[in-house]
Amino acid sequence: MNILLHELRAYRKSTIVWTISLIAIAALFMSFFPSFTKDTEEFRKLLEGYPATLREAFGINLDNFFSILGFYCYGLSFVTLCGAIQAMNLGTSIVSKEVREKTADFLLTKPVTRTAVLTNKLLAALISIVITNIFYIAAATLLAYQAAAEDFEVGIFVLLSLTVLFTQLIFLGIGIIVSIIFQKIKSVLTVSLATVFAFYFLGMFSSTSGDEVKRYLSPFKYFDTAYIMEQSNYEASFLITGAGFIIIAIGISYFIYAKKDIHTV
Repeated sequence: MNILLHELRAYRKSTIVWTISLIAIAALFMSFFPSFTKDTEEFRKLLEGYPATLREAFGINLDNFFSILGFYCYGLSFVTLCGAIQAMNLGTSIVSKEVREKTADFLLTKPVTRTAVLTNKLLAALISIVITNIFYIAAATLLAYQAAAEDFEVGIFVLLSLTVLFTQLIFLGIGIIVSIIFQKIKSVLTVSLATVFAFYFLGMFSSTSGDEVKRYLSPFKYFDTAYIMEQSNYEASFLITGAGFIIIAIGISYFIYAKKDIHTV
């Protein structure tokens, strides 16, 4: 419990900053929506001038783009990108910070098992992400109500918003693996940014290629917003793939961490 509380205090400031950042991004895009609805035809003609592959890469669907949900999906892609950086940053720093700050020996000499140490660290990261999403979804819903000129399906809006959480959990798993395998990480943010943007651009490439199989290569494409809006549900195959990856990543992390020598230098 002491480890959990210590980690939560350590992540407190970053959690607040990331939460405010995600809300600010959503607020920025929502503030543009009234302008788009006033000149719908002009903006439609402008967007039609761009290649279809480019629109798909940025998640712009002209069939629903000028509705509050469709427009929200466009901004949601950037919210998800920032959320993924937050989760990757948390996952990567879970173990590596003990080595970087030379506190690993002190921690592991305490009367607590390695499994308990990693469990508490994981719970702290998970709680931070969940708190971020609770405040984000609440704020984004209020912003949507203010920006929308007509009623919209709140259930679908929440389903869309929850894709941020699910994507974050996947990147948390990736970060944990990196943190366990490569303990001597000098700059967590650099590793996090490089990894997240690599998957982000890989996702954009999969959108332009039109190959459905390539969507499995990037967590950013596991949740098709157009499908969610039409079916009011997630694609089961991608949901199972994401959940399976998270379970495997955490399982491997526990196995390696329990057996690997931990050095402070």
